[in-house]
Amino acid sequence: MATASIEQEIHRIEARRRLYSGILLIVVAATMIAGFLEASRMNSGSFFGGLKQFWDYPGEIVIEAWQSGTAFFGLLVHFIPALVETINIALVATIFGGLGALVLSFLASRSLEVWPPLIPVVRRIMDVTRAFPELIIALFLIFVLGGGPIPAMIAVAFHTTGALGKLFSEVNDNVDRKPIEGLRACGASWLQRMRFAVIPQVLPNFLSYFLLRLEINVRASAILGYVGAGGLGTELRRTIGWGQGAGDETAAIFVLLILTIVAVDQLSSYLRQRLTRSDRAH
Repeated sequence: MATASIEQEIHRIEARRRLYSGILLIVVAATMIAGFLEASRMNSGSFFGGLKQFWDYPGEIVIEAWQSGTAFFGLLVHFIPALVETINIALVATIFGGLGALVLSFLASRSLEVWPPLIPVVRRIMDVTRAFPELIIALFLIFVLGGGPIPAMIAVAFHTTGALGKLFSEVNDNVDRKPIEGLRACGASWLQRMRFAVIPQVLPNFLSYFLLRLEINVRASAILGYVGAGGLGTELRRTIGWGQGAGDETAAIFVLLILTIVAVDQLSSYLRQRLTRSDRAH
């Protein structure tokens, strides 16, 4: 009798829980629908109205590119200098950011016998450098220094220092400490221990992360060009701003950007695989 009473109580609790869950679900759904309708009403155009026109502009770009015929290939050549500028921004920023990350990562690793009070300070510095997106930093620098590739390069390098420094420091934290202790027993200095015991262990992973970051920075440099930092992004803003009639140029820029991303992705994947195989062979 007592068991039946317990089962009935359990059923009542489950039914009450399902009822409350259902009411909560209805309230959440109603709130989301009301918020969506209100946001759609406040926009200049309704969401569903804009959704119907979603493919209009891409369609115009494709049609204008097709109508340009063989002249489209000439546009590809015309925008190559802007593409080279974008790649240069990404490459220089990745090199400088990588060097900064290398230094900070060694000073932020607990397993590398660094002065303990220095570690949290360096880690917070890396937090700050990667907290701000490249776009925000570039907008500030363009306001201070003016437009051009230099503000974009500084912005990308600044963010790269924090992002790569975090990855590098995690690699450093997982090194085998036996070579470090062996060199310390022989009287080696801190720099000698890092040079001969740590860097040979972490270098393949460092290079792998560096190449991955280079790929990311090519995309970031193209986006920064849209706010006046030079390169393909600046040309893209100009052609999109002209609207109808410049669709073939817009299509040429998109084709160049996509081909570049694919090429960098394939090259970095190939080099990372070579580095991984080389690391396993040793």
